[in-house]
Amino acid sequence: MSDTPQLPNSGWAHLVYVLRANPVTLLAFGLFAFLIICAVFGPSIVPYDPLQTNAAVALQPPSWDHWFGTDQIGRDVFSRVIVATRLDLSISIAAVALSFVVGSILGGIAGYWGGWLDAVLNRFLDTIMAFPLFVLAMGIVAALGNAIENIIYATAIINMPFYARLVRAEVNIRRDAGFARAAKLSGNSDLRVLAFHIFPNALPPMMVQVSLNLGWAILNAAGLSFIGLGVRPPTPEWGIMVAEGANFIVSGEWWLAVFPGLWLMIAVFTFNLLGDGLRDIVDPRKRT
Repeated sequence: MSDTPQLPNSGWAHLVYVLRANPVTLLAFGLFAFLIICAVFGPSIVPYDPLQTNAAVALQPPSWDHWFGTDQIGRDVFSRVIVATRLDLSISIAAVALSFVVGSILGGIAGYWGGWLDAVLNRFLDTIMAFPLFVLAMGIVAALGNAIENIIYATAIINMPFYARLVRAEVNIRRDAGFARAAKLSGNSDLRVLAFHIFPNALPPMMVQVSLNLGWAILNAAGLSFIGLGVRPPTPEWGIMVAEGANFIVSGEWWLAVFPGLWLMIAVFTFNLLGDGLRDIVDPRKRT
């Protein structure tokens, strides 16, 4: 019997292999699963209605009845923080998915065919990145209106150049590689070669970018809400809650800003840790 370890030969076995090989990745996926559970089941399991006010218990510190205390109009901070997870994750995931798809298509086309398409794309991306990205997001939301879908579009637009340039570089390097030429000589069309042979090799570095962008997207949405251009009160959202709580820190009601800020930090920390694990999971070379 050979002493060579058997490599995983299925998607599920490969996932387990990656998680066991990297404890940090396991921690990141555990935190991510926790956030998903909060997003999916949070509104059903929180002890109080996040919109219910009660002036009799306003500005109460953390206690057994209100784990994260209450805000200035008596709403339960814990319930609002947990319920806000769904909205913040939804904005982040939707924005990153949109920028990933659009950026991948534009970058793949420019990198594979080059020419005037490549030149036009580069000038377009240069124009977007010439602006401070958060300022550009502020301008887009201010022009379109501070609706949730506009926050998603603005966040997707400022993230899209990262994917387009990354895919363009990866495709440009591999379009003349031996495996791509072999696939083309086998009768595959250019689109099929690009989509099924070249693009999968660009996914590992893109997964790191996806992980980072998920955290940035949450910070961007929270930042817009913090300055009044994001989600509107009384909707539970981490940025709004931090902004409202900041007014009470000086007077000693620290919990109003600390707990939403802590949840925001946990989400960004989780996505920052996810990058290496996602890269290993989708990397074709890890499966050989």
